[in-house]
Amino acid sequence: MTTSRMLLTFLFAAGLGAAACAGDIERLYQSDAIVTGTGEVNRQIGFRECLGEVLVKVSGDPTIPKAPGFAALEAEAGSFVASFSYRDRLEGIPIHDEQGTHDRPHDLTCLYAPATLDPLLAKLGRKPWLEPRPVIAVLLAVEDQRRRFVLARDGDESPYMADSLQASATPLALSVTLPDKAAIAGQELDFVTISQAGQDTLSRVARLSEGDVTLAGTLVWSDQARGWIANWRMASSGKDYAWKISGVSFDDAFRNALRGAARILSGNGSP
Repeated sequence: MTTSRMLLTFLFAAGLGAAACAGDIERLYQSDAIVTGTGEVNRQIGFRECLGEVLVKVSGDPTIPKAPGFAALEAEAGSFVASFSYRDRLEGIPIHDEQGTHDRPHDLTCLYAPATLDPLLAKLGRKPWLEPRPVIAVLLAVEDQRRRFVLARDGDESPYMADSLQASATPLALSVTLPDKAAIAGQELDFVTISQAGQDTLSRVARLSEGDVTLAGTLVWSDQARGWIANWRMASSGKDYAWKISGVSFDDAFRNALRGAARILSGNGSP
């Protein structure tokens, strides 16, 4: 992992935790979508995408888009937006060829008022998750086509995996951290020990990784499944949870992991 990537990891975790502790929930009630141009048709598409994203982020429940009643809310998504803004993703790059402003990609940012959004969650049988969110220490053993390794924040085995893990946490307003190589060596962690470790071991590693709770997993490449097979474990409030996904990219495996963790930690149910 490069120095800049490590710095980004630490700043993200520290920044989100500080914001939550200070009671600053404004970021929870904000969401973004990439749209083509700033026209009304594409804006409405962006509004629908932003509504699903913000409801998931505020509640910590990724199943909301499948909830009965969500489609009706999505149909009038624009009416719930307090304000919105655009940022040209090609800012500073002159319009070229036959491209006009209508087909340039933009980031659409939507802001929502809690007084508007919270009743929508209530209609869907959910509630805001406004408590400070714990930092999740991810303890992951990987087996690819050539080797086995434990993913470390300062390792160089697969920096793309570390980046992907962070990207999966962001839409859920979660903070994740990985152990460093020294902690992995000191605890004699490898594929076998991680797959069999008890909660005492997992909790100890979480503290060494500056995390509050542990998400442990194995990620194994399978030619037969045509993708990765991921097994995840987490303990919360005295209960153990386990779930899995197979035949997917590691990006999808990490999204599955963090979505499951969000449901557990927010009190919305099992993964």
